[in-house]
Amino acid sequence: MTAQRKTTADKGPAKFTAENPLERLHDYGQAVWLDFLSRRFIAEGGLKKLIEQDGLTGVTSNPSIFEKAIAGSADYDSALNAAEAAADSDVMGLYERVAIEDIRHAADALRPIYEATERRDGYVSLEVSPYLAMNTEATIAEARRLWQAVGRDNLMIKVPGTGPGLPAIRQLVGEGINVNITLLFSQQVYEEVVEAYFAGLEQLVGRGGDPGRIASVASFFVSRIDVAVDKLIEERLRQSDAGERKTLTGIRGKIAIANAKLAYQRYKRLFAGPRWEKLHAKGARVQRLLWASTGTKNAAYSDVLYVEELIAPDTVNTLPPSTMDAFRDHGKVRASLEENIDQAKRMMTTLHRSGISIDAVTANLVEEGVQLFADAFDKLLGAVSRKRIPRLGNELDDQICKLAPDFEKAVAASLESWRHDAKVRRLWAGDARLWTSSDEADWLGWLRIAEEERDRIDGLSTLGEDIRRREFFHILLLGMGGSSLGPEVFAQTFGRQSGRPELLVLDSTDPAQIRTIESKINPARTLFIVSSKSGSTLEPNILKQYFFACAERAVGSEDVGSRFIAITDPGSKMQKIAERDRFRHIAFGVSSIGGRYSVLSDFGLVPAVAMGLDIDRLLAVTQKMMRSCAADVPPPDNPGVVLGTILGVLGQSGRDKVTIVASPGIADFGAWLEQLLAESTGKHGKGLIPVDAEPLGAPDVYGQDRLFVYMRLAGEADAKQDEAVAEIEQAGHPVVRIAVTDRYHIGQEFFRWEVATAVAGSILGINPFDQPDVEASKDKTRELTSAYELSGRLPPETGLFEYAGLTLFADKKNREAVEKASTLVECLAAHFARLRDGDYCALLAYVERNKLHRDALQEIRVLIRDRKRVATCVGFGPRFLHSTGQAYKGGPKTGVFLQITCDDPADLDVPDQKYTFGIVKAAQARGDFEVLAERGRRVLRVHLGPHVAAGLTALKEAVRQVLS
Repeated sequence: MTAQRKTTADKGPAKFTAENPLERLHDYGQAVWLDFLSRRFIAEGGLKKLIEQDGLTGVTSNPSIFEKAIAGSADYDSALNAAEAAADSDVMGLYERVAIEDIRHAADALRPIYEATERRDGYVSLEVSPYLAMNTEATIAEARRLWQAVGRDNLMIKVPGTGPGLPAIRQLVGEGINVNITLLFSQQVYEEVVEAYFAGLEQLVGRGGDPGRIASVASFFVSRIDVAVDKLIEERLRQSDAGERKTLTGIRGKIAIANAKLAYQRYKRLFAGPRWEKLHAKGARVQRLLWASTGTKNAAYSDVLYVEELIAPDTVNTLPPSTMDAFRDHGKVRASLEENIDQAKRMMTTLHRSGISIDAVTANLVEEGVQLFADAFDKLLGAVSRKRIPRLGNELDDQICKLAPDFEKAVAASLESWRHDAKVRRLWAGDARLWTSSDEADWLGWLRIAEEERDRIDGLSTLGEDIRRREFFHILLLGMGGSSLGPEVFAQTFGRQSGRPELLVLDSTDPAQIRTIESKINPARTLFIVSSKSGSTLEPNILKQYFFACAERAVGSEDVGSRFIAITDPGSKMQKIAERDRFRHIAFGVSSIGGRYSVLSDFGLVPAVAMGLDIDRLLAVTQKMMRSCAADVPPPDNPGVVLGTILGVLGQSGRDKVTIVASPGIADFGAWLEQLLAESTGKHGKGLIPVDAEPLGAPDVYGQDRLFVYMRLAGEADAKQDEAVAEIEQAGHPVVRIAVTDRYHIGQEFFRWEVATAVAGSILGINPFDQPDVEASKDKTRELTSAYELSGRLPPETGLFEYAGLTLFADKKNREAVEKASTLVECLAAHFARLRDGDYCALLAYVERNKLHRDALQEIRVLIRDRKRVATCVGFGPRFLHSTGQAYKGGPKTGVFLQITCDDPADLDVPDQKYTFGIVKAAQARGDFEVLAERGRRVLRVHLGPHVAAGLTALKEAVRQVLS
């Protein structure tokens, strides 16, 4: 260690003037680095000028510096646009691309200094992600990656001096990577940093490396100590006597420098013993102390305080531009750092005796520093994200939210909580504490499935080509819930593709619906897809039995298996059946993806490729939304998180009826979304109630419990929908508008809503990946079908009364609410009288799902909504049992239910079973009714008899009379 000047003046091109205080710092052995970097600054010669004018020998960067450079100018726009145009990148990738380019340019500008000083100076520093400050292995991995990506040996990787940072420092130094250790405040921690440096050098030497090629600095953040200590001193001064006030006043604004002086004494001691001398003999360099955070924060102090008082050999001072300008103008140079060491010790003792712990202060500053760096990185990535969006244009579906001021404020507060607590990153990392600390981490495979499926696109394409060559005329998918609703969206949204089979979906045990589907197909020219995640779901199993027998009659037992594909999880019962029956293909799901989140896995993509969709295009489009919702996109700029926050916050405030309005071309998306929202959030008395396909009305028919989501398909929008939604919005109802660019963008919406649902679940405090109440109805159904197989009949029922061919049923408690009624109209009137503000009414119809029946139920729901001002839902059973049924049984007790059943005059046998499809449907309806009643729901059942259309007409007229 020496005060002898070591600069480019010895061997390099720089020229200095003796009048420049910055240049004179080199005479005292201190290097001057710049705490600033920007593209324009380099391009316009600013860095070169400082090197030549001031003897600048290094540059440090940080997220805050890059954020100001990127957000505060258009300097990076062309580079970001070019990077995005080359290939859509995630936000972190875009930032790194431009940051690395700047770092390389700075490193190249400093290269002559690096060479002239024999690697002592001429460095530029780049920080590992602040998000990794408490993760050793991730810090090491990122440091290695950045070191390789920059490709300059005059690079320093900035690693925080946190507990987890210390082993990373040791490892990286041992690998020959230059390290700038940041966020140092404590002298004790500094000793641990030196220990890590020594251990790393020894590791490097041990494997034959050259320690002379390694440089490192230990960066003490100076002014922040005074800011923190001065605040505590001010608090003490308000409670102190005159003598103590004088003592405290005497150390105000001086502790940071005193701490630095004592740290420098430790440096001299640590780099003087036998251990160091042994390393030094092999060429190792000292790890210089670097003074960071040297801009003065307190206007009462000199603007060059943290430069003038920190001058000593083997040190670096990295200065922000304003401090550099100030010191150049009026800075005074002297060997200040080793002055008054005893006084510095006394100041630290005085601080301790006053009750202020420097250890507590520095520990808190590290914690704050990690958070501040993360905050700055959030701002930086937010700036990059906002630059990315215009470049994508309509390649990314837009989302606009119109909320009342109180809701805007609440949503903004929740988004800030998500940002501050790193919840988006925790979601992607699988932190179950976001929800209920249960098994949530086991169910997040859907986050990355679009990437994984695209990586194996060849296999899916081969399957699609095989199906095309067989010239099937239809594809019939047999499944329930998440196994059927996603494929149904593809079928309804895209229709039959040229030269490809038409995709049909059957998710019912209603005999009439099965017959209708059967009448549309030729089994010999139909590909059957049996889709069941668990392989044990009743409906797809018995539907498989039925259509396998149909196909076998058409093509014979030898060829029948070639007409079938199974989609199931590995090891399931369905896999065994498919292998036994020699299915054409078995596609496997992912065990970490639940059914309702599985549409972008094989459960959705196999039917999509079979019907001829361009799944590579679908997945490529979807990935743009995936990257926009990724862990590195801050919550306010993250469309999925913003939407989920709106859902959660407004849901908690009573706006829990999520009313889905969709352009006709994508209308079926609402059925998929119903399941996702209801089954994910409706449990433990909480949840969102999705309202799908409810005809739009005037604003005054809606209560204060609605949140509207308008999914508008560009180029195919409905003018009446546009007008109605505009009126609803003008009336003050909250509206989220999503502009869907084209039909292939439906993939983006699948992913946006999956993220949103996970976020909403966190805000609501539930596990969005389980369905605790779905099994209840299944158990009841099993009991009833088992009873039928034993006795040949279902247990008898007794209705309230029969009227005009309709029979009414109720459990004991619900019977009390309508017991005075003697007619159908009176009974319905008593039932609907139980609807209150904030309630919803659900019509649960176990009848064939066809246009005639759907239209009749739509008329009934509109009558109820317009008269009672409540949200209305329509579900066809047993389909809805695997969808909204979870919320109806486990969600908020705000539902009033009217179950509608019928007789099946033309029943169908289930092969190899004693029961029929009609019996299964009846058992499902009765099981559903019993569970609703057991859960204390307000429910009434109307049995239509064998004439469904006539029964629905009679019911509609009765409802009209009730509500007229």
